[in-house]
Amino acid sequence: MDINFPLILVVLTFSTGLIWLLDVLFLRARRLAGQAGESVATGEETGAAEAEPREPYLIDLSRSFFPVLAIVLVLRSFLVEPFTIPSGSMLPTLEVDDFILVNKYAYGLRLPVIGTKILDIGDPQRGDVMVFKFPEDGETNYIKRVVGLPGDHIRYRDKTLYVNGEEVGSQFVAKLPPVELRREQLGEVEHDIFLTLGRQSAAGEGEWIVPENHYFMMGDNRDNSNDSRFWGTVPDELVVGKAFAIWMHWKSLTSLPTFDRAGRIE
Repeated sequence: MDINFPLILVVLTFSTGLIWLLDVLFLRARRLAGQAGESVATGEETGAAEAEPREPYLIDLSRSFFPVLAIVLVLRSFLVEPFTIPSGSMLPTLEVDDFILVNKYAYGLRLPVIGTKILDIGDPQRGDVMVFKFPEDGETNYIKRVVGLPGDHIRYRDKTLYVNGEEVGSQFVAKLPPVELRREQLGEVEHDIFLTLGRQSAAGEGEWIVPENHYFMMGDNRDNSNDSRFWGTVPDELVVGKAFAIWMHWKSLTSLPTFDRAGRIE
């Protein structure tokens, strides 16, 4: 079962902040008053009565953790969030177990968990590698490349991509059985793609018109990608952010992380 970490982070931040605020406004004064009353009743010296009472464990824990949780919440909700690549649908651009960074403000600031846009900064561009919520469940994070913008006519036939009636150019680079490596020019972005040798692409062929406020997404591993060709376009409210860098590759807990793939994502 997937863990909704953003929701957990929001709940923890709100809870610890509320406990700390209640202590500052009400509970701390009561503790001081109670200690002062006890000191008078027992005849203790004034200096002891003025001593700071020991905080309850829950309040001390909340006061310590709230600033840290708040900073993490702001960073991952509005600035940069890390993700791990779970599949090979974006090969050769992204490999399984790549650790990537996603720009959360490139396409506008959104509220955590619910994803409502509160500040419009920019829009996805053709060729961007974008993280989004899977339209069929609204929860699972997917990563693909933006191929079609709102209003575009997309056609895919004989392993060739057409955007608004124009063929998207690609150049042969090498045969790397079982795939062929090609270099594709998509908008302003030049990037590599894989085409499986000898496999027909009829299952992913078709023509589509991208609706308003939607995006047509495809994986760079064209014959091994579950993308918009099969389940449709991505609405703007499910956009998470723009993937911009690989910072680490870590295959498993039994191996050491490597940084030889660190760099900008094309």
